[in-house]
Amino acid sequence: MLERVLGETAGVDFDGFTAADVREALKKDYLSITIRDYAALLSPAASDFLEEIARKAQVETRKRFGNTVCLYTPLYIANYCANNCVYCGYNCKNKIQRGNLSFEEIEEELRSISATGLQEILLLTGEHRVKSSVEFIAEACKTARKYFTTVGIEVYPMNSGEYRILHEAGADFVSVYQETYNPEKYDEVHLSGPKKVYPYRFYAQERALMGGMRGVGFGALLGLDDFRKDAFATGLHAYYVQKKYPHAEVSFSCPRLRPIVNDDTINPKDVHERQLLQIMCAYRLFMPFAGINISTREGANFRNNVINICATRISAGVKTSVGGHSEEEKGDAQFIISDDRSVDEIVEKIQSLGLQSAMTDYLYV
Repeated sequence: MLERVLGETAGVDFDGFTAADVREALKKDYLSITIRDYAALLSPAASDFLEEIARKAQVETRKRFGNTVCLYTPLYIANYCANNCVYCGYNCKNKIQRGNLSFEEIEEELRSISATGLQEILLLTGEHRVKSSVEFIAEACKTARKYFTTVGIEVYPMNSGEYRILHEAGADFVSVYQETYNPEKYDEVHLSGPKKVYPYRFYAQERALMGGMRGVGFGALLGLDDFRKDAFATGLHAYYVQKKYPHAEVSFSCPRLRPIVNDDTINPKDVHERQLLQIMCAYRLFMPFAGINISTREGANFRNNVINICATRISAGVKTSVGGHSEEEKGDAQFIISDDRSVDEIVEKIQSLGLQSAMTDYLYV
């Protein structure tokens, strides 16, 4: 799968697409759309058709997800990291305040978040197998299951047996971001640490599904490299995993580079809101059943617009520091957020758009 994704991505010339190619792609439904059509929707030629693409993406979203927008929030339980990644605030070389929550503190944070009405939680750590062991994360998942109907994890890639441990502890969903699919760029921005091993990260979603997880998330950090190629490869990766594991719930996240602690030069390169919307709509038309998350890396106005077009999940009441929901923060944030609205404020906005906020989309029976 890795060779196939990289080979097909390398073979795409986005500047070679024409307006006719985009019109042809827009004529097709999800049963007939091809990988080449998907590339056309990501091409510069498609930027002139953004309104039309967005209208079609909105129709496809309503067909599959109705008027519902799901809410969740992340909880950072540790920020120790063994990786030296040049773009990340958790970089092991950065002199930031490090910390991890005790099990008592994790439960207090979860109880505080649950009181807002949210029923979906995403647990996050830095990539450190000692400070954030599998056992530590599993215990956090067990506690989270007491308060939330859906528990997602965004931690370091694991073996399938370790994912099974987390699944049995209560985790439903695993998100792993490849950051960039360009192997040369990947090597350049991951200077040292376990994250430097590109193939092991690439196959993490498969190992998670083999470990029993019901859903997996994909994403690239848009702006690290050629964003069109990274978005294209992200979609292909998800597409081939979905074909191999048709029972899996697949979702996309679309993070752009954001300013980080200790380095205010880290910012998106050429990925503006129009390009981000184009990418999200292309995901929707290529894989209409996939969930699409929009995080607080983006501003309130953009987030308001995309949940009315193609995004199906939105974070609310977010803090990217370790702790901070119930008491003082124990560790510095990974990146600077752009939308600090509370859960109630997000719910009110969703309803004002004629949409319905949902605290959960999954029930155990």
